[in-house]
Amino acid sequence: MRSLLLLTILAALAVLTLCYESHESMESYEISPFINRRNANTFMSPQQRWLAKAQERVRERSKPAYEINREACDDYKICERYAMLYGYNAAYNRYFRKRRGVN
Repeated sequence: MRSLLLLTILAALAVLTLCYESHESMESYEISPFINRRNANTFMSPQQRWLAKAQERVRERSKPAYEINREACDDYKICERYAMLYGYNAAYNRYFRKRRGVN
């Protein structure tokens, strides 16, 4: 009986210490990570937006060949699985390059 009482008291103390919620854990609830719709685009001016779009167009046009090959392989599930085992270059060569000597 004594050991049961001691065990119950220890369990209650363990629950109290593990479930205690300090003031510091509530600080993250004070600031919302979301902003309203009106203020969503105010941090970036229209000129900066235009510049970012222009830079993205340049990046799309001047992609290296390996990146284009990788995107082609990503769209084809079997090629993507093969790439996980042998690499994207080998997967692209296997599924998209024309094989020599085959008509």
